[in-house]
Amino acid sequence: MMEELHSLDPRRQELLEARFTGVGVISAPISILLFPIMTMVLRFFFFFFILGKGGGRGHKISDYFEFAGGSGTGTSPARGIPPVARSSPQHSLSNPPAAVIPWGARLSVSPLDDENNVMPTVRRQLKNTLAFTRSATVQQGSPSSISSVNADHSHSSCSHKPASTHTQHRATQSEMTMEKLAALESSKSSDLEKKEGRIDDLLRVNCDLRRQIDEQQKMLERCKERLNKCVTMSKKLGKCVVSKQEKIACREKSMQDRLRLGHFTTVRHGASFTEQWTDGYAFQNLVKQQERVNGQREDIERQRKLLMKKKPPNASQTPPPNLEPNKRKSKSNGAENEMLSLAEYHEQEEIFKLRLGHLKKEEAEIQVELERLERVRNLHIRELKRIHNEDNSQFKDHPTLNDRYLLLHLLGRGGFSEVYKAFDLTEQRYVAVKIHQLNKSWRDEKKENYHKHACREYRIHKELDHPRIVKLYDYFSLDTDSFCTVLEYCEGNDLDFYLKQHKLMSEKEARSIIMQVVNALKYLNEIRPPIIHYDLKPGNILLVNGTACGEIKITDFGLSKIMDDDNYGVDGMELTSQGAGTYWYLPPECFVVGKEPPKISNKVDVWSVGVIFYQCLYGKKPFGHNQSQQDILQENTILKATEVQFPPKPGVSPEAKAFIRRCLVYRKEDRIDVHQLASDPYLLPHIRKSVAATGNSSMAVASTSSSSNSSASN
Repeated sequence: MMEELHSLDPRRQELLEARFTGVGVISAPISILLFPIMTMVLRFFFFFFILGKGGGRGHKISDYFEFAGGSGTGTSPARGIPPVARSSPQHSLSNPPAAVIPWGARLSVSPLDDENNVMPTVRRQLKNTLAFTRSATVQQGSPSSISSVNADHSHSSCSHKPASTHTQHRATQSEMTMEKLAALESSKSSDLEKKEGRIDDLLRVNCDLRRQIDEQQKMLERCKERLNKCVTMSKKLGKCVVSKQEKIACREKSMQDRLRLGHFTTVRHGASFTEQWTDGYAFQNLVKQQERVNGQREDIERQRKLLMKKKPPNASQTPPPNLEPNKRKSKSNGAENEMLSLAEYHEQEEIFKLRLGHLKKEEAEIQVELERLERVRNLHIRELKRIHNEDNSQFKDHPTLNDRYLLLHLLGRGGFSEVYKAFDLTEQRYVAVKIHQLNKSWRDEKKENYHKHACREYRIHKELDHPRIVKLYDYFSLDTDSFCTVLEYCEGNDLDFYLKQHKLMSEKEARSIIMQVVNALKYLNEIRPPIIHYDLKPGNILLVNGTACGEIKITDFGLSKIMDDDNYGVDGMELTSQGAGTYWYLPPECFVVGKEPPKISNKVDVWSVGVIFYQCLYGKKPFGHNQSQQDILQENTILKATEVQFPPKPGVSPEAKAFIRRCLVYRKEDRIDVHQLASDPYLLPHIRKSVAATGNSSMAVASTSSSSNSSASN
């Protein structure tokens, strides 16, 4: 092999020495083309001297040397045949691909293939490779170099036909000149630049699109916010328009009712002016009808008296016949002194009775109509006062409080507060806004105490969560002299208004209301710390649907007491706010005056339940019905209320009367508490009540009788 290398052309020898020894300078394309030569030589020596002598399996070692540009295992795709040469028709048709032995497969040489048979193949491979290298070193595009390479190639192919396939591969590869390579490289680089430019353009477009998306998102958020504001404003305007229309309708109806039902007129009394009520034409007509009925009754009574004078003697005493001429003579003398026969007398008497019966019926109808008009007049007076207070309120123009609550119309007004129906723009619901306004002439200390009292009520009420208790939603300040509490809104009126309209209700309806009230009181005494409502009255019991046969809710915890461990003892807690509350519904222990304040417990609410139940059944309060609070306080009416009296009408069951007696026991030590009240047999369902009543009736009657006796002795 070394002899073959020395016999080569000096230029080729120089190229080989430069490649293997590193002497000289070889350009980059030549070094790339010479790399397969080194690979082939190393593989040859490795397999020939190491593996070839150990025996083989019939394969020639020349079969292992594949074309350097092939696609078999161990070949680098970067050093393969260019795509132009690989797709050549000459290469694909006249040169079938040589067998390729994968890298790592064991190659053995048959004993018949000795060194004499292997070396010519190696020489041919080296010559072809050197020819390819020589063609690459010649000037680019030189015809002489191409012809010389082709001549060498044709000579070698004629002398060694078995290796014609590899020689054709080398000849095809040698047709790639530097110009073509440069052109390919420039085209690839231009394509790469175009792709990079396209990528940059796409990145810029992507950035622009992302920026546009961000802008659209911001615009969408602004549009949503604007839309929400528009929706809120439209709802606000819609509610305002509806509220204004309702106000106009209420005022028109009020003006019509002024003529029919009456109105207030200002009357001067000395140096002062007072408002006096003047009835409308409906009441005036009823008064005229009543006067007419009274006149007719008086006339009938007068005629009946005259008839009694003309009453004939008893039918058993038959008058003698000689009296008949005298009777006729008396008739002729004067009609007023004439005597009537028995039949005539009974006839006139029957007529007078019928006329009196008709007058009584007409008078009853007038009374029913009068009561109905009085109820309507109460509504009318209430509406007149509401309209007057609303027109004089500073919140009459539908302001939005706390940027959330749109005030619609006034519901009522108390001493230092106004209650408005409002619409919650955030939660989309109707609420009742109670506006507390302090008197500006008050001292700062008094304002602070009132505000502290309201904050205490808010803290108590905020934690309550029961279906029979009005929910408190929010609390906020308007300025230094006013603040607001937001409550659950109920459509109906309170129980006090219902009783003023209907005076009383059936026992079933009253029992249903009391059951719900006791359920709420039970909840107030089960939480920690327990709470005494202290101001339980019909005005603080709301009828959800305005009728007595529906649900109720308790409200107004302004006077409630917290029974915490610091203030509440075995005998109760001290009443620090003596004098506050509604006197008709407070028990006697709240009016006791002494060196120390009285002790109270949840039995205060039990007494209030008994008074409310009595008022619902009989239409009046059990103690101090027609008295004012000042009269009750001066005359000690509640302190003298040792026993409750029941009128004969309307009819009430004995169980209801016994329940009222248990609630209105005079001494608080003998009175039941809220927990005992919740388990009272009268309030239990009918199935359980019949069972429980058998065991507890005798005990309950005995306890009530003993307690009444003890209270009477006191």
